[in-house]
Amino acid sequence: MGSLLTLTISNCYMYFYQQDIVKQISNSGGLYFRYIDDIFLAINWPIRHFIKQVDRRNQFDSNIRLSANISLHADFLDLHMENQNGQLFTNVYHKPSHEPYYLPFNSIHPLHMKKNIPFAMFLRAIRYCSTFNAYLQERESLRMALLLNKYPGDLITSQFNRVLSKFEINDQLSIRNYERLRDQLIQSFHPSRDRTPFDHGKMMFVHYTYCTNMKSFPMKFHNLWHKYFDNSPINEITPILGTKNVDNLQKRLVHTRS
Repeated sequence: MGSLLTLTISNCYMYFYQQDIVKQISNSGGLYFRYIDDIFLAINWPIRHFIKQVDRRNQFDSNIRLSANISLHADFLDLHMENQNGQLFTNVYHKPSHEPYYLPFNSIHPLHMKKNIPFAMFLRAIRYCSTFNAYLQERESLRMALLLNKYPGDLITSQFNRVLSKFEINDQLSIRNYERLRDQLIQSFHPSRDRTPFDHGKMMFVHYTYCTNMKSFPMKFHNLWHKYFDNSPINEITPILGTKNVDNLQKRLVHTRS
């Protein structure tokens, strides 16, 4: 990509380049989404008119060439969408080059990072899979991939259950209740609300190099903090611990593999 600013500058340029397109699509009651150089459109236009608009846009800048892929199904990022006899079907999209490889459980990373992988993947499976059968297939593929990466079965199951608990789903998903409970999860899914606001004037971020014998460090750190600063004005500052990984061969191999 060249300079580190290349992607940012490209996104800035595309933001202004797409304004007329977004306005035209919105005025026609369509949907427009873009991620870097991938664009997804859903609009009720005749195919000939759509192709004509694409050709017209290609005259604006010789450095940007739009190519149209019109079909009853589409893959956008990690989502597969399909028109099945007038019904919208969706599930998780895996590229042909996809391999069942995740952060190995025996790698030197904090446990909370490893727990978040099955949690996030299971949450994605429910959100993306519009039918119970598609969800089952994705869930079992995910479980098998995690087992191959040395994740304990009990941990996988506990993180699956944590997703249901987080969204107050008390019943196990089944073919009878899947549509209703999935809709409940989607309606209550608001990532921006779950983010903890940071007040940098009252928070101190401390990063330390994580290794196996540092598992108990966060608890010891907070105990010492409260012991020595409990009655001090500095106690108004909230320390937040973050981790850095050991720069070893395993880390480099994982980084290269991913």
